Amino acid sequence: MAAEIITTDDLREFKIELLADIEQLLKQSSGSKTKKWLKSYEVKKLLNISPGTLQHLRVSGTLPYTKIGGTIYYDYSDIQKMIADNKVQ
Repeated sequence: MAAEIITTDDLREFKIELLADIEQLLKQSSGSKTKKWLKSYEVKKLLNISPGTLQHLRVSGTLPYTKIGGTIYYDYSDIQKMIADNKVQ
């Protein structure tokens, strides 16, 4: 079995390649998580709530929404704000 010698230059090159790969993965995953507008089914899945509960949040004014045609959209920042406002200490 032949021995292979690893130099500090090899390690430096590996580090640079590894960091580049990690940055690329972070950019890909962060792009999908920063969706600004969510549809009703996405909000129900995110909050684990029923359609009736989501309708109650809309009607009561707890969760602002935008309706375009027959589709209702929710701003992700409004959802985060609603959760923060209802946080129990």
